[in-house]
Amino acid sequence: MNRVALLIEEELRNVPGIRTVLGSAGGGGFLGSVNNARYYVKLVPHEERVFSWKRLLQWPPWRAFQGNYSQRDVVTEIRKRLRKFTDLRTSIRNPQTFSIGGPNYDIDFALLGPDLESLAGYADQLRRKAPELGLIEADTTLKLDKPELRVEIDRERAAKLGVDTEDIANALRLMVGGDQKVSRFRDESVNDDYDVQLRLQEGDRNDSETIARLYVPKQGGGLVRLDNVVKIVPAKSASRIDRLDRQRQVRLRTGIAPGYAQADRIAALRAEVASMNLPPEYSDRVSGRARELETTFNEFIWAFLFSVILMYIILASQFENVVHPFTILLSLPLCVPFALFSLWVTGQTINLYSALGMLVLFGVVKKNAILQIDHTNNLRARGMERSAAILQANRDRLRPILMTTLTLIAGMLPLALGTGPGAEERRAVAVVVIGGQSLCLLLTLLVTPVAYSIFDDWGRGRFFPRNAG
Repeated sequence: MNRVALLIEEELRNVPGIRTVLGSAGGGGFLGSVNNARYYVKLVPHEERVFSWKRLLQWPPWRAFQGNYSQRDVVTEIRKRLRKFTDLRTSIRNPQTFSIGGPNYDIDFALLGPDLESLAGYADQLRRKAPELGLIEADTTLKLDKPELRVEIDRERAAKLGVDTEDIANALRLMVGGDQKVSRFRDESVNDDYDVQLRLQEGDRNDSETIARLYVPKQGGGLVRLDNVVKIVPAKSASRIDRLDRQRQVRLRTGIAPGYAQADRIAALRAEVASMNLPPEYSDRVSGRARELETTFNEFIWAFLFSVILMYIILASQFENVVHPFTILLSLPLCVPFALFSLWVTGQTINLYSALGMLVLFGVVKKNAILQIDHTNNLRARGMERSAAILQANRDRLRPILMTTLTLIAGMLPLALGTGPGAEERRAVAVVVIGGQSLCLLLTLLVTPVAYSIFDDWGRGRFFPRNAG
């Protein structure tokens, strides 16, 4: 593993844009293993590899637009170079700005059931199908490939020789597993005590023939060679056994291929599991970031719902009318397609930032309708006929609507055009607000007067007369 790790480290150092590579072979951490290696990769500073307004001040200024590459480009190049190591399972993870719990994987899909070999088979079947499902860098947590030596005790022979199974276990624990403290050693030269540890050397404790030549005590005194009472059998087992809700589990941890979204890949995984016709005692579950993201968006849906209800209550109390708030809130569903269209055009995704931007958009997009309807009601209160009041209100409020819209867009431009570290993530907020507000401006200017007339007729009972049987 160390030799392979050095080869990969040399490969990573040759990738353009990488400044520092820190690797460790042998796993590390609580769940690490000797056949794992980890690397921390640090890129060159953000302002040196992407467009920055400061680089326009250099000469020649057009160099600010040349040779730019993002972190995603570096990740793509790393994946391309690591394909030559066909015997390795590689995974590239990006530290998240928001830590929402669970491992740092796009999808952490768990299969639960009673039998380890069956779980490993089902998970490996999903792993092989991962490229067809739009998943990359798929790996499983359950691997039945850890070599071990199993000691099978011949209990009948041990009883005849007077050897206790506890003595066999203690001998193996001391010689193979080791004892952290069998005695204390006093070093007078430094005036300090040291724990004495006992264990066979690595070459001996990994050799079945050497282990077989160990001696164990028997009842009544004397020693018996270990191979007289046990049989040492090479085997393979799981490196670790994970459990969830008192069930054994295996997790498929994978990334999402470009062009796919997390929600539809989870649905594809569940559909694939359903097509495998697992026995009833086996089940699947989404955990980690995918589950937290689903929970977060479900909570955002409730936040959107409650925000609409609160907006209606406030507008109804201000206008002292239960119909006109519907006209104002009609701008909310109109702005959603334009906000999603803005995300698509600019290459952004639906994430936590864009959801926050949608909440902001809901708060500001209805101000155009408020200006129109409030002025229309004031003109009608002065005795003006409804159609004339609507036309006059649109003419009078066009300038304030344009002023407030342009002011909002200008305030969001620094966030949309920012080039500092993390600007790509925060940009989604500005894109949603600018695109949703500006693109639906013309539509709301046309729809609001028409909706006002329709809802006013409905409120007065012209469409559904109140005396109708």
